[in-house]
Amino acid sequence: MLGSGFDAEDAVQETMVRAWRAGEGFEGRSSVRSWLYRIATNVCLDMLRGRQRRARPMELGPSRPPVESSLEAVLPEGSWISPIADERVLPPEADPAEVALARDSIRLAFIALLQHLPARQRAALILCEVLRWQAAETAELLDTSVAAVNSALQRARATMASAGTGATADPVGAPQRDLLARYVDAFERYDIDNLVKLLHDDAVQSMPPFAMWLRGSGDIGRFMLGPGASCRGSRLIPQAANGSPAFAHYKPDGHGGYMPWALQVIELSGDRVAGIHSFLDTERIFPAFGLPSQPPAQAAGDELPVAASSYLLTPALARSPQSPRPRRKPCIQ
Repeated sequence: MLGSGFDAEDAVQETMVRAWRAGEGFEGRSSVRSWLYRIATNVCLDMLRGRQRRARPMELGPSRPPVESSLEAVLPEGSWISPIADERVLPPEADPAEVALARDSIRLAFIALLQHLPARQRAALILCEVLRWQAAETAELLDTSVAAVNSALQRARATMASAGTGATADPVGAPQRDLLARYVDAFERYDIDNLVKLLHDDAVQSMPPFAMWLRGSGDIGRFMLGPGASCRGSRLIPQAANGSPAFAHYKPDGHGGYMPWALQVIELSGDRVAGIHSFLDTERIFPAFGLPSQPPAQAAGDELPVAASSYLLTPALARSPQSPRPRRKPCIQ
């Protein structure tokens, strides 16, 4: 709804505050669930009022060449879609088919499409097609008619169809887990030749808050060997974000340790990587994911890529608070 994990956390807090204040007036005419969803929806509608829609860098301008000067443009604060940990939004115990549908509903591409909708259309679509509410329930929550809800759904579907593909991502099975293992292995060894072979020819890379994004495996490889070359020697720790495999990226700090650098959200298509989206605001993202300021110690003989291949079964490997860190620039020589 909001396009930001941080805004979602704020909305939850505001929903709880409003529910507490209005608790004495709850008459039980509806279920507590419906009452809370009504409050949460109104909180989101209030937060969206007058706000510019969030988007991914790929929607905001053309791709740029893989050179350092492309990093000069920075997106305005709050203008890009930000990630959220799967464990914060996916049901911990549910039917696998339901979990798969829930993952599709929080993928970055789907969230980006939702941002094209007016707020009430967005709410109707989420309630009916993500949460599986009946049109009558949704109409009652939104204080409107069933006909108005059906009309909003029709317009929302048309807008999303014209804005881009709504295709779901491929399920992550053994071949994709092997692909992730090879990705981590190549990235940590900084074997860019082999890493590029794991990418689709038209793969994209983005790095919010930078406006720059790259298209094509060749340009991604050239960037990593050029402006991004100081990421050599990094560690990747498996996570799960927005229904996709993800990695906490720790970069060498120049003093024998590591520093939080980015949360990479990986988009897969078939047997290759279609997108690498590195979110650089580690000051907020790492604490939100429960990530420490240093990666877990890697014992001799450990095979981190194998651990990474089981990302669906492995939430954050460490849970400790991180002291605030200054905003970082992307890996630059």
